[in-house]
Amino acid sequence: MSISLAPVPRLSLPARLGAWAQGLLAPQKGRLAPWLAVALGVGVLAYFQRAQEPGFGLLWLMPPLAAIAFAFGRRHALAGWALGMLAAGMLGFGAAAWQAARLPPPLQLPATQVILQGEVAEVQRLPEGIRLTLANPRLGEGEVLPRTLRVRLRTDDPAIPRPGDALRVRALLREPGAPSFPGAWDFQRSAFFAGQGGSGFALGPAEILPGAGSAPPLAGLRADLDARVAAAIPGAAGAVAAALLTGTQSAIPPAEMVAMRDSGLAHLLSVSGLHMAIVMGVVFGALRILLAAVPFVALRLNGKPVAAVAALAAGFFYMVLTGSQVPMQRCFAMAALVTLALLTGRRALALRPIALAAAAVLLVAPAEILGPSFQMSFAAVLALIAGHEAWRGRLARFRQDHPGPVGRFAVILLGLMVTSALAGAATAPFGLHHFGRLQLYGIAANALAVPLTSFLVMPAGLVAMLLLPLGLEDLALVPMGWGVEGILAIARAVAAWPGAAPALPPIPSLGLALAAFGFCWLCLWRARLRLLGLPMILAGLTPGLWASPPDLLISAEGRMVALRTEQGVYLHQMPGASAFTREAWARHFAIAGFLPLPEQGEAAGGAIACTPAACRFQPREGAVTAVLLRTPAPPRGAPRRGVPIDPAALAEACGQAGLLVASEPIRPRCAHGVSIDRFTVWRDGAQAVWLEAGVRVVSDRAWRGERPWVPPIPIPGRPEPLPLAPVDPGIVSPRAADR
Repeated sequence: MSISLAPVPRLSLPARLGAWAQGLLAPQKGRLAPWLAVALGVGVLAYFQRAQEPGFGLLWLMPPLAAIAFAFGRRHALAGWALGMLAAGMLGFGAAAWQAARLPPPLQLPATQVILQGEVAEVQRLPEGIRLTLANPRLGEGEVLPRTLRVRLRTDDPAIPRPGDALRVRALLREPGAPSFPGAWDFQRSAFFAGQGGSGFALGPAEILPGAGSAPPLAGLRADLDARVAAAIPGAAGAVAAALLTGTQSAIPPAEMVAMRDSGLAHLLSVSGLHMAIVMGVVFGALRILLAAVPFVALRLNGKPVAAVAALAAGFFYMVLTGSQVPMQRCFAMAALVTLALLTGRRALALRPIALAAAAVLLVAPAEILGPSFQMSFAAVLALIAGHEAWRGRLARFRQDHPGPVGRFAVILLGLMVTSALAGAATAPFGLHHFGRLQLYGIAANALAVPLTSFLVMPAGLVAMLLLPLGLEDLALVPMGWGVEGILAIARAVAAWPGAAPALPPIPSLGLALAAFGFCWLCLWRARLRLLGLPMILAGLTPGLWASPPDLLISAEGRMVALRTEQGVYLHQMPGASAFTREAWARHFAIAGFLPLPEQGEAAGGAIACTPAACRFQPREGAVTAVLLRTPAPPRGAPRRGVPIDPAALAEACGQAGLLVASEPIRPRCAHGVSIDRFTVWRDGAQAVWLEAGVRVVSDRAWRGERPWVPPIPIPGRPEPLPLAPVDPGIVSPRAADR
């Protein structure tokens, strides 16, 4: 008896690839949906990377594409998921473009003093005074402006404005400042999407007008709470306590801010997930205990859902009290999803609620994806959830093997350490990109400060708010101040440890994007597939792989030039240069300070050779030579007009340099080479230069392109000379204050 076997049909290459992909994604059940939020974010980033505003033609394909993805997803999960990712990316792109199109254009503010009127929407206490946010502002008797303005009152101003007051003041205003260098944080873009038009300082006393305007919800309560906290807790501790309760950080002294940042405790000052969790957790636990303590209620009512809904209501109140900022909206959305999961018996810690919260924030405020708050918050939460999924089995076995109070204490201590380590590692790349610093001892600082915040500071703050109507808030604020003093003591001690916050080169945007994608890959997938995210993270964090620092930086006002050498960064600075820009440059170069250019002679091993009229600069052998033309500053009290360049120095430089840099107009221009002068930065903003075999120049305008938040190219003409000193030495410039 013979048996004949039918030949097995051979699959085609597309079929084999499809079967391989299906087998690869089979263990990832439930992990495809969170990637739609990632695709949504990629679409938003694609909008902001464009050099010009896009059209809306192709975006009409998104609805039918989403419908096709839904139909395909039932039978062909991989194909449906791929089409859904494309549709989500188009949705993110369209949401960002739509929001930019519906916002009013930036304001063009006068350069002279004006009479400013408006309705006080927010009162912020500063270490040196009060700053107001004015809604529906008017300049003189003009029309109401479509954007808010911020103005800082004089320190001796007797006025005590409150949210809702109508106010008039003589002030000097400026539009939001341009980036400090090409690729730096864009303050104009941030202000554009936040609805801000500019900022400045008062030149005279403020006048509170009769009649009242409208104020945001609970703005008056927030201002009263700030004042009462400051009265009950003096000094820096009061400012930090107010920040924890109302989200207002403006009154915290710079020294304390630096200590909190360098110790890795700055996240405690930003009202976000930790504070929302503490508020809702305290309300939830207290209400459950109260309901269980009454037998009649406990036998007839399930206290858990009642306490969960009440805790969510408390979280909503806390969000409105802190100004309903986007970080708090994000936290409340996540809290609402977690509460819904508790009410329906689902798992509270899961990736889908986080993805839904991220998608909601991106659709409401797409520009938030560019800021450190969005990036660091979601990175920390994503890392904690992925870590919980990976460690919950081991944690359960540890609890079984170590019963009793010692085991519980060990679990709590281990949880604090692992939580700090995961959150710190997840947020470190974003902190390096935005701030150029790495907090090495954050785990130790958080292990001490977070329990103090959770068990003393925030509960005491909640009790203080309950006692506020009775005027007895001091009973709780005083213990809260003790806890805040402890947090500040921890911050100062840890920040003083050797190498607590070393300055490192910031991660370029492309490197951060790859590292972030690798981080999402590592956290969202299961099994060995997730390990492919590690090389992406390492490649994104590799120094020098994506970009090298420029050899020269020229500030937007032309008053400052930085020259990078192997021995350090040398700075040419003229009167009137921006101190904020100098600090931003130092972070960009990852240096503690700049070296001064010599008046005469060589520096940096011969890379720089100076005379009183000019400095020759060749950073490396074989690189193009640049010449910085110096102009002497006029004596104090002299008219503020430009000083002409030495004709002899200009003629000599034209024959030996491929690049000329000057703070004043270069006339006449050289026949060959590249020139950057006062007119160049007036038209195109700050300049970054790389000197190799040729000269590569990137201007701020070329970097940002023609976008709604970028000011138009100035009308041809003569730029106004910049003042050589601040208008009032005792007042911070409005541009620096706005930043």
